Amino acid sequence: MRRRGIAATALVAGLALTATACGGDDGGDQQSGGELSGTVTFWDTSNDAEKATYKQLAEGFEKEHPKVDVKYVNVPFGEANAKFKNAAGGNSGAPDVMRTEVAWVADFANLGYLAPLDNTPALDKNEDFVEQAAGSTRFKGKTYAAPQVMDTLGLFYNKKLLKEAGVEVPKTFDDLKAAAKKIKSKTGATALYLRGDDPYWFLPYLYGEGGDMVDAKTRKVAIDDPAGVKAFATIKDLVDSKAAVTDATDGQENQLKALKDGDVAMAIDGPWDIEGALAGKEFKDKANLGVAPVPGGSKAQGSPQGGWNLSVYAGSGNLDASYEFVKYMSSAKVQQQTTEKLSLLPTRTSVYDVPSVKSNEMVKFFRPAVEKAVERPWIAEGNSLFEPIKVQMNKVLTGSATPDQAAKATGDAYRKLLKDYK
Repeated sequence: MRRRGIAATALVAGLALTATACGGDDGGDQQSGGELSGTVTFWDTSNDAEKATYKQLAEGFEKEHPKVDVKYVNVPFGEANAKFKNAAGGNSGAPDVMRTEVAWVADFANLGYLAPLDNTPALDKNEDFVEQAAGSTRFKGKTYAAPQVMDTLGLFYNKKLLKEAGVEVPKTFDDLKAAAKKIKSKTGATALYLRGDDPYWFLPYLYGEGGDMVDAKTRKVAIDDPAGVKAFATIKDLVDSKAAVTDATDGQENQLKALKDGDVAMAIDGPWDIEGALAGKEFKDKANLGVAPVPGGSKAQGSPQGGWNLSVYAGSGNLDASYEFVKYMSSAKVQQQTTEKLSLLPTRTSVYDVPSVKSNEMVKFFRPAVEKAVERPWIAEGNSLFEPIKVQMNKVLTGSATPDQAAKATGDAYRKLLKDYK
């Protein structure tokens, strides 16, 4: 992933101290007689099913602070990382506040693009945050974000199709492969949609073989261990055996459509797509959507810890209002509303005790799943570890590389990226 130069990083860091840069179109007065004012530009990376809710919640901040204008901008997830780096590195057009994927925080902080939030109003009632969620907000002893949403992957399944096929929800990928022919012959549906376009979806196969991308503690590359080879072999076998269908691009939309239309019986997905799935014809009866743990491999069963945080741009011209906006958007009140409307998982322990959250069926499943999720390495290069996997997944699925070759090539790419790793 391309990075901006050292000079740009230093410039942004300096701006964080002087607060002379402007993240929004007009920063305004940060304080006017003790009252917040001016503009806060918020880049939201939520999907189509979520963005209307987040826009409404963000605009609710204006009711509490009438002199603040919140400029809501929805930025597609696939474009957001590079777009923020270009804006922050060029000191032009960066937002005041951004909804950052958990793996982006260390990267952005390492570049000097994020304002530390320690001892600011942004971090309110820190003891209420789930520690697992808070882990991704820290880098080199400082806190650069407030946790907003926790997530992981689960197995979405069509209860009616599995019942028609007479098969149980698979507990392993071997179980899934074994059930695929019966599902096809009885229902006409393919068993699984396999996301071949997104390396995040590779991790359950890797974890299922007891592997990992890297071991950050021992500074060792692990992706080219036997577990990595087996993980690449598993995705290849599922597609070749026709137990799964895949695409090299547009997997997000294609997977959701296939599940909603009944073309596949199962899909590995996260809580962010619950509302999208329920909009499909197969789930007019919401009870037909089942959620189970992601199938395991030959060694284990595991999904990656994911989620979203709220970060403040170091060069924001309205830091005071930005801190308060992060406090508001990560508050228990807003997190409760987010769960009620979107079934997303809160990052505050107190919210799980709210009756409407406690009784939410998706929360009931995903919270224990998140608690057992595998934490990714929160290192500056963490997000960059995915691109080599993506390249090699495509090669394996198209037959231009063997699983052994793919694992080795990924490991080689990691050692170039992480020069002090073995």
